[in-house]
Amino acid sequence: MSRQATAIDDVLAEHAGLEQQLSDPALHDDPANARRVGKRFAELAPVMATYTRLKAARDDLEAARELAEVDAGFAAEVPGLEAAVAELDAQLTDLLAPRDPHDGDDVVVEVKSGAGGEESALFAADLVRMYLKYCEKRGWKATVLGVTESDLGGYKDATLSIKAREATRDGVWSRLKFEGGVHRVQRVPVTESQGRIHTSAAGVLVYPEPDEVEDVQIDERDLRIDVYRSSGKGGQGVNTTDSAVRITHEPTGIVVTCQNERSQLQNKARAMQVLAARLQAAAEEEAAAEAAAGRAAQIRTVDRSERIRTYNFPENRIADHRIGYKANNLDTVLSGDMEALLDALVEADKQARLEQ
Repeated sequence: MSRQATAIDDVLAEHAGLEQQLSDPALHDDPANARRVGKRFAELAPVMATYTRLKAARDDLEAARELAEVDAGFAAEVPGLEAAVAELDAQLTDLLAPRDPHDGDDVVVEVKSGAGGEESALFAADLVRMYLKYCEKRGWKATVLGVTESDLGGYKDATLSIKAREATRDGVWSRLKFEGGVHRVQRVPVTESQGRIHTSAAGVLVYPEPDEVEDVQIDERDLRIDVYRSSGKGGQGVNTTDSAVRITHEPTGIVVTCQNERSQLQNKARAMQVLAARLQAAAEEEAAAEAAAGRAAQIRTVDRSERIRTYNFPENRIADHRIGYKANNLDTVLSGDMEALLDALVEADKQARLEQ
């Protein structure tokens, strides 16, 4: 039995099991489990649809070949059906290729200014706006959980929660997972009076935020929780009470802030969700790093210190150093038109997975 046949048999069995679970009213007594089952069912939908079309095309091809022996008119249909079967077979092989198990997940994005002082903070704010505009184009819901502004209006750090409107096989993580790393900018800073080009950088951290974070145990004794007054723009009450929450996980040094919600209790609950997701992502990356020891680096590295991309303003050029991508459309990318860049990264990642 071919690898594709084995894989599709597994998908058919899983799909049937999920369908049975969804038809059981008892499933919905547990909303978290119902969401998990529904999400996985939606993720398998493209595989099932392509398999169904391929099966029908193969049946039509077999019938046309048999009828062509007695009716020459059917012989003319064979080449077209053979091409359709070949195309659908390739699509199914692609859908069944090894995948990142988090591709359907929503994400949390953290952007932090780095070397370069105020210029770095201004660039960090540019990156945040780029992601927000991209989310708007994709129809995703982006929520700013917390921001620390610099004196000139840049961002020392910002945390975003980005969610798809509905469960899909290729969710937010499948596109934005490539953004983690050091982003370098080359331009004339607003603070530069001589017109000289400076280089500075900002760091981006991206990690999946599943509906339910599993296998993460957080000891309250390991946490330092600080409350403070929210900064930045907000509605009535947001900036007038100590509702913002900062949680420090002392064993790892991970710091999570949330000031988007109205109450301190809501902000703490949301910050705990983000902390759990980040701890799970860190554990998975550590395991992946150990498993990848001695193997060629993949497109998405776990080394957050790696310079992944350069934004050159004088030449309107953007370059992704991991795959050798270059384009002279920096202005449109910063306005949220990231599709060509991310398509190239997705394709390179797919090829790397097929070679595993």
